[in-house]
Amino acid sequence: MPSSTPPRAATQTTTEKAGRHRKLRWTALVLALILAIIVISPIICTLAVAVAITAGVALGKKTPTFLRFTTPATATRALIISVVVALLSAGMANLVLPRADTTVDEAPVAFAPASPAADDVVAVDEDQQASPTPTETVTPETAEAGTALAALATLEVKGRAPKTGYDRDEFGQRWKDIDRNGCGQRDDVLARDLTGAQKVGRCVVTSGILDDPFTGERIAFERGEDTSSLVQIDHVVPLSDAWQKGAQQLTAHQRETLGNDPLNLLAVDGAANAQKSDSDAATWLPKNTEFRCSYVARQVSVKVAYELWVTQAERDAIERILTGCPAERLLTSDYAADAMAISAEPAAKPSPSVTPAPKPQPTQESKPAPAPAKPADVYYKNCTAAREAGAAPVHVGDPGYAKHLDRDGDGVGCE
Repeated sequence: MPSSTPPRAATQTTTEKAGRHRKLRWTALVLALILAIIVISPIICTLAVAVAITAGVALGKKTPTFLRFTTPATATRALIISVVVALLSAGMANLVLPRADTTVDEAPVAFAPASPAADDVVAVDEDQQASPTPTETVTPETAEAGTALAALATLEVKGRAPKTGYDRDEFGQRWKDIDRNGCGQRDDVLARDLTGAQKVGRCVVTSGILDDPFTGERIAFERGEDTSSLVQIDHVVPLSDAWQKGAQQLTAHQRETLGNDPLNLLAVDGAANAQKSDSDAATWLPKNTEFRCSYVARQVSVKVAYELWVTQAERDAIERILTGCPAERLLTSDYAADAMAISAEPAAKPSPSVTPAPKPQPTQESKPAPAPAKPADVYYKNCTAAREAGAAPVHVGDPGYAKHLDRDGDGVGCE
């Protein structure tokens, strides 16, 4: 009968494997316990210190504490054990937690220390950031050519001339069609400055949106007896101001060009325009501060184009604004250039060696031609009659102009 007992060699192998497995388990358990103790060593250290303090208090007062150290011997043993545990756990804690007093500077450095020169550069940079170097102020004398600030230096500085003799009619026809496109300047400026301008016919602007440069507000323009005045056409250099600063010496044609030059005209808020009146930059500036640079630059451009002067207070006010925007460009006007060029041409003088011919005397046979009819003698019953006569549109000052032809009062009848 065969034996059921397994072979000895097989039994010994199984036992050895089981022993090795137990050793591995215990080793893993001990390592895990050690790692756990190391990880929680800060907590263990804190608890040990708390026990040590409690045991010390119990020994000092000779009374039991909340940990029930009822005898001095128990408290002494607890104190000694807790101190040892605290020291051991504190040492383990250093393995996982860096010392609080360790800094980067204390760590060994393999590179050469930074040179003092580098530190000096950093210090200079910090000083520059703290107090930046101020930029040089630009003056009219140092401004770039072609800018309004540079042109300001070319304007003559004088006091105001008397306003004696000033009249709006000294600046010719209102809203004259100086660009000869068949439309009055008022409508041309409205079409230029309004967004989404709507027209009746080719010229008359009836509505649109104005982004008012004086106030910065948006104004809905609607042509009408009660609404047209909400948007007015401003003379950037007021005609009265121009009269007192050189326009008296201009010819009638030059003044008429100045009064209708698109360079000197802006569509603006009616109330702001009334507030401005005939003020210069020394006494009035737009409420919209973002527009002030463009505004005074345009004033300089007009005065340069028409050879007008400025007062000292006006020059100082313009310079103060333009120094904040020294790149603001000087604007030009072809209309001004043409008008001013006419007066620049010297009149032809007769040669000293030539005696001028005497003027012919009128005789009975040669009577002077009759004078043409005065404008007041022309009358149009209505716009149909004006159109049939080829006179429409009729502007203020034109033969036949009358208020019954100009219902909206803009100076242009039968538009």
